[in-house]
Amino acid sequence: MSMIFNKICSSHIFKRLLIRNCHKKTEPIKVSWKKPEIGWKKLNFDGSCKWETGKASIGGVVRDHNAQFLFGYAESIGKSNSTVAEFAALRRGLELVLENGYSDGDIWVEGDYKTLVEIIMLKKDVKCVEVQKHVSCIKVLLPEFRNFFVTHVYRQGNRVADKFARIGHELERPKIWHICPSEVVGIVKDDANGKVVLRMR
Repeated sequence: MSMIFNKICSSHIFKRLLIRNCHKKTEPIKVSWKKPEIGWKKLNFDGSCKWETGKASIGGVVRDHNAQFLFGYAESIGKSNSTVAEFAALRRGLELVLENGYSDGDIWVEGDYKTLVEIIMLKKDVKCVEVQKHVSCIKVLLPEFRNFFVTHVYRQGNRVADKFARIGHELERPKIWHICPSEVVGIVKDDANGKVVLRMR
């Protein structure tokens, strides 16, 4: 009798633990875009790759501490992969920030490719020759700013850059916007208002 009771109890406890763990795994993560501090500019970047064609594009956006849109950029980079596209997007973004006269301030760089952040900030090794070239240029560009740091954000917090990267697929030549285009106005406003987007684990 006691053996049966123990089995029932053990089974009941196991089911409770299983249900509890399932709830933990399915609880969504709250993600939102964060404004930089006063005096800082924030560059969000992203790369996009269409697997069916192998063609890649890049895009990004720069905003200030009021979440004001300063400029956005996008371009097609031809046949490539998503990893190279991410590094190309960051490199191009930094070049444009400097070209637009923001080198005298502080820059917060943010993307949704975690490995890139680790390679840049933690100096992880890179085997791909093409990525190595981008990394070398990025490491030359970043010290041009007074202060900088690079962080990871989930895609839900990088939606404007993601949209620009996807727009890049449609372009025949590189494009820069100094006025926020209609395609991204809504997302820019959502970010400025601190809208939270849920991400499933």
